Amino acid sequence: MSSRAPSSASHLSYQVGSRVEIEADYVVIGTGAGGGAAAAVLARAGFRVALCEAGPWRDPQDYPSTTYGAFRDMYAEWGQLFASGDSMIPIIQGRCVGGTTTINSAIMVRTPDDVLSEWARLGLGETMTPDAIGAANDRVEEQLGVREMAGVQLQHHNQMMLDALQAREMESHPTRRSAPACEGTSQCLQGCRSGAKLSTNLNWVPEVLDLGGCLLSSAPVDRIEIARGRAVGVHGRFRNPRPWEPPVRGARFRVRARRGVLVAASATGSAPLLERSGVRLPALGSGWRAHPGAGVIGIYPDEVGMHAGTTQGASSVQLRSSAGIKLESLALPLELLAARVSGAGSVHARVLEEIPRMAFWVAAIRAEAEGTVHRGRLGPVRVRYVPTRRDLEHLRLGMVELARTHFEAGAEAVRPGIVGVPASLGPDDLHLLEAAPLANRNWTWVLSHLFGGCPMGADPRRSVVGPDLQVRGVAALHVVDASCLPTTLGVNPQQTIMAVSMVIAEHIAERAEELGVVA
Repeated sequence: MSSRAPSSASHLSYQVGSRVEIEADYVVIGTGAGGGAAAAVLARAGFRVALCEAGPWRDPQDYPSTTYGAFRDMYAEWGQLFASGDSMIPIIQGRCVGGTTTINSAIMVRTPDDVLSEWARLGLGETMTPDAIGAANDRVEEQLGVREMAGVQLQHHNQMMLDALQAREMESHPTRRSAPACEGTSQCLQGCRSGAKLSTNLNWVPEVLDLGGCLLSSAPVDRIEIARGRAVGVHGRFRNPRPWEPPVRGARFRVRARRGVLVAASATGSAPLLERSGVRLPALGSGWRAHPGAGVIGIYPDEVGMHAGTTQGASSVQLRSSAGIKLESLALPLELLAARVSGAGSVHARVLEEIPRMAFWVAAIRAEAEGTVHRGRLGPVRVRYVPTRRDLEHLRLGMVELARTHFEAGAEAVRPGIVGVPASLGPDDLHLLEAAPLANRNWTWVLSHLFGGCPMGADPRRSVVGPDLQVRGVAALHVVDASCLPTTLGVNPQQTIMAVSMVIAEHIAERAEELGVVA
C-alpha cells in the first residue's frame, strides 16, 4: 500500500488568496472509515472524486511521538471535544486525512448477525442484507489485510489478559486488526509511525488520487450547496493547520459536484453540517449513541511492560449478549496514564513509580442512552448525552469483571478511578467496587465509538436517510458514515462503517446514469 504524500496536482492543502474552484463527479466530505471506503469504490468505477477533509495531511514519519502533539495535529478540537449532560464526557475522535482510522487501534470486527436482525426490523433488510454486508466485510478484510494479532504483536501485557480470561473460563481472543505488519510499538493512539496500521490515508485516499481524484485538506466544509432539491456542491474555507502561527484567513473554496455529494463528516459533524446547509428534518441530530468506556489499572509485583506490543491486543465478548459489555486491553499513553491515576505531589509521584508494573484494561458498554448532536453556539458542535442508570450498572459490572481478571492474573491491587471508591483495592475489597455509586460524574468515562445524528430507517419521522442512505427530500445527497447507523453494535464499529459505506457507494455507482448529472 502507498504511503507517499500526494502530488501538488492532486492535493490542495491550506491555501490563502483567491477563491479555489474545483469540479468533480462526486464530492466526499471526510476521509475516515466511511468517506475513504466510499471514495475508493466510486473512483474504481471510473468517476472523478474530490475529497474534502477538515484536518491536515500527515505522513507516518511526521506523526508526533507524544500524546500532546497528537492532540494538536490529529485529534478533533485538540482532544477537548465533550458530550455534556449531568456530567462532561470526553469524545475521542480524529481530525486529519484518514480521520479516526489514523489514531485508533485499527480493531476490525465483522458486523454481528444480531445487529443486522435489528436493522431488518427497522425496515432496512432489503439494502443491508446479510449477504450484501457480509460480502462487503470480506472485501474490507482482504483490502486492509485484517489479521489476528500474535507473537511480538501481543507481548506480555495483552497475553496476560488472554491467559487470565481463559483461566476464568471466559471467552477471549486476540484482536483482529488492519495492521498485518504491526511491530508492537504501542503507538496506535498517536498514529503508527512505522506505517504498519493501514489507516485510510495510507491506502484508499492515495488510490483515489492515483485514479484521477483530488484531495482538499485543512479544508472544513461550511455548507452543502442545494439547488432545486439536489446537492450540487460544497463550500468552505481553508484553515491553517498550524494554529500557533499568526492568524491568516484561508481562501474560500467551492467544489462543484456533477453527480452528487456524500457526507462522511463523522457522528459529531454530519448532522450539524446538514443543519448549516438548510436541511430541516424532524430526526436530524437525534439518535446519537456511543459505547462509553472506563478502565481499571492493575498493579503487579513484577514489571508488565504495558507499552510493548500492540496498543490493544486482547478482547472478550463473553458479556456482550447479557450486558452489552466488551472487555479489552489498552496500553494507555504515558501522559494520559499519569493524568488517570489519583493523588498529588509526592503521593502522585510514588504512584507514577509503579507505571512499569501497571496493566490497564477497559470495559466498553453497548449503552441504551440516546443523545443529540447539533451545530454549536459557543463551540463547533453541541452534543448532549446522559448514560442511563442501566448503562452505569453495566459499566460497574464490567469494572468488577476487569478487577477480578486482574487478580486472576496476579495483580497485588487495582485502581478503579471512581469517586466514592478507595483509590486502591485489594483482592478482598471487591465488594466496595460492586457498591460503587451510580452517578455519571463519579466515573472516568470516555466516548470513543460514536453513532447517529443522521439515523437511517424506513420511518420518515424517525430517520434522516432512507435504506439507500439518501437524505430525505434532497436528491444526490447521501450520508455514509457512523452518523447513519441506527443502533450501537456492541463491538468496534470501524469495519461495519466501511462495509455499509461500500454497499451504498456500489449502489450509487450502479445507478449513476439513472440519478443523472447536473448540467
